[in-house]
Amino acid sequence: MRPEAVEAMLPFLQDRFANPSGAHAAARDARRAVDEARDIVADCLGGQPGEVVFTSGGTEADNHAVLGAVRLHGGRAVASAVEHHAVLHPVEHLGGRLVGVDAAGRIDLAALAEALGPDVSVVSVMLANNEVGTVQPFEAVAETVRARAPQAILHTDAVQGFPWLDLATVAAPAACVSVSAHKFGGPKGVGALLVRVGTTLEPLLLGGGQERDRRSGTHNVAGIVAMAAAMRATVDERPATIERVGALRDRLVDGLVAALPDVHETVPRAAKVPGSAHVCIDGVESEALLFLLERGGVYASVASSCASGAMEPSHVLAAMGVAKERAAGALRLSLGYASTAADVDLALDVIPDAVRRLRR
Repeated sequence: MRPEAVEAMLPFLQDRFANPSGAHAAARDARRAVDEARDIVADCLGGQPGEVVFTSGGTEADNHAVLGAVRLHGGRAVASAVEHHAVLHPVEHLGGRLVGVDAAGRIDLAALAEALGPDVSVVSVMLANNEVGTVQPFEAVAETVRARAPQAILHTDAVQGFPWLDLATVAAPAACVSVSAHKFGGPKGVGALLVRVGTTLEPLLLGGGQERDRRSGTHNVAGIVAMAAAMRATVDERPATIERVGALRDRLVDGLVAALPDVHETVPRAAKVPGSAHVCIDGVESEALLFLLERGGVYASVASSCASGAMEPSHVLAAMGVAKERAAGALRLSLGYASTAADVDLALDVIPDAVRRLRR
């Protein structure tokens, strides 16, 4: 977590531990803190305070957008084939349609246009892919939806994109925008769904009527306040972070390519966010490689960091047309605001040796 987020969070875990739905002075103090955080989140997302719905994270926000749209308005859901499972599974659950992508993971706009029609109630296309970092042509996606399914709610999973992209601009065409605090230095278990004025969704949670009846449940005040602090710091520092982390990522990937034969950068750097260093390494299996890397102090992954940590084939690489043999050596290396040159040095020391050992 960012130091600013920790500092903002601690008082609400201790002295200011009150329910913002109450009527007494301590409750009103908590409510003011939530309202102030809501103002910050809205500003950072390019929305209005009343459009912010606080959630338990990106998964709930994604589910709310997809399921809430279809359950209230009927019709079909459409999404790209490389979405996070928090979008993919709800769309599949509803019997919706997935749209293919090109070799870099960008959605096929012609196929998207063909999938749309008057019976589509929600279209979900992420801003940046959580596995390989691909940035989607979101303005072109929005134009396609406006032309072929103007009645549809356009949702974007911006969980991976927020640290690197100006959502106030890039996500402006979206009616619903999902974010999750732990991707930008906030705590786990808190996020938000921006639901723009005029957009209606059926709530997932019923009960106390919090969030203007859109998401019932006692507010996670400490998490919300910490998320807002992390979000503000991320936006303020974003240009400098992009430049610094992008240079670290480039040195990491260039170093791996120079040290080892048959290392393949999955997506061209110009097409993805600076924090993504996804590669496929021929002649190794990811599970064995991750084990050796962990022993060397490098914590990496293959696909999404979800579920029980079980190793599953990447649906993203499959949709991009990456051969199974090459995908078997996939390695997802992620960098963020806290990454340092020493981290890259360690990775460039540990990864080549681990790969050579496995190849022998």
